[in-house]
Amino acid sequence: IVGQKKTYLTISGILVGLSVVAMLVFGFREGIDFKGGAILTFKADAGASDIHGVEQMFRADLGLSDARVNYDAGNKNFLARIPHASEQEHQNYNSLLKAKLAGFEELSFQSIGPSVGAELRQRSLIALALVLIGISLYVAFAFRKVYRPVSSWKYGWVTLASLFHDVAIPAGLLAVLGHYGKVEIDGNFIVALLVVMGFSVHDTIVVFDRIRENLLLDRGKSEFGKVINESVNQTLARSINTSLTLILVLLALYFTGPATLSYFVLTLLVGVTTGIYSSIFVASPLLHAWHAATARRAVAR
Repeated sequence: IVGQKKTYLTISGILVGLSVVAMLVFGFREGIDFKGGAILTFKADAGASDIHGVEQMFRADLGLSDARVNYDAGNKNFLARIPHASEQEHQNYNSLLKAKLAGFEELSFQSIGPSVGAELRQRSLIALALVLIGISLYVAFAFRKVYRPVSSWKYGWVTLASLFHDVAIPAGLLAVLGHYGKVEIDGNFIVALLVVMGFSVHDTIVVFDRIRENLLLDRGKSEFGKVINESVNQTLARSINTSLTLILVLLALYFTGPATLSYFVLTLLVGVTTGIYSSIFVASPLLHAWHAATARRAVAR
């Protein structure tokens, strides 16, 4: 692992760089949770094959140019995402839909005001930041007894870098999908990122904990790179087996689950996959690269 660290870190750097560029250039297409709006869930005689016509009806007949309509094959109903509507506008839409769409029956109507959406967005960003900081501090504290050859706080910073790697790549993918496929992010997206961070840090800590144990047992007899390689190899089978089990479950949910959760599950899939990669091929090599750079500077002095 350590011998090929430049290759692994270069791959990660390229992926993270492209993801950051995508987020900066494309941004995110915010859903109702963040920008405000309404979700109308209804049944009709139409089916999945008529979804384009139903969406055009919302745009042309109801005057909602930003309307997005999805079909939930599992529950056999439609979900229309529309701008924020007052109760009077809501009733007017229902009257028009009953006249235009055969078999129309409203199942639910949820409305979120723009101010509520903005507050939720702010709280979501704060939650992500607090989780990242909290995890880094916890790792630094947990490894406080390991000060040679790498200080405990470096474990925390490397964990933070790995988490950013695991969050940035799925976020970049959603930015691209939002630009080209009009995919929106909502509260589920934030939940998915939090789940990814929890899974990723768990795998990373397992590897780091084995490094800590081996360092204490080795007592400085072996090179740091050798200890890292042995530690990663000792935890490799467990990490892959656990992760593959989760990936299989997510794949089943992605292909058979409700359409409303498809991008939530996709975010988890990409995040978990990058988390597997980072816990094995990013975190430990990055820790060794930092140690090697520090050692070179010490020799130069």
